[in-house]
Amino acid sequence: MIPMQKRTRSGLQRLIDATRFSWLGLSAAWRNEQAFRQEVYVVVPLLPAAFWLGVNATQRALLIFSLLLIPIVELLNSGIEAVVDRFGPELHPLCGQAKDMGSAAVLITLIASGATWALIAWERFV
Repeated sequence: MIPMQKRTRSGLQRLIDATRFSWLGLSAAWRNEQAFRQEVYVVVPLLPAAFWLGVNATQRALLIFSLLLIPIVELLNSGIEAVVDRFGPELHPLCGQAKDMGSAAVLITLIASGATWALIAWERFV
């Protein structure tokens, strides 16, 4: 196997390449990860609601950031799963642990986002 060589591009071409690779990653997540799609289906409609629910810029930023953190952590979790799966189908405790920890990170993010939305809604309506 030939090792991959690091690209040495800089400037505008590096930015173009990085943007293309990011788009490829988002496309792969959309095609291959049902959890990512489900989260996007929830996050996208809630983004405008953040502008309505938040009464100031700080609250709106917290609501939006808490939503965007969900797909970010899901992308990281999917990356961990892809790397673990790359090494083969055999079961190993560390592989399971890595996948479980990635899943736990998503869960904690969902809880934190839900708590953020609940606290801001509570402050506004109660």
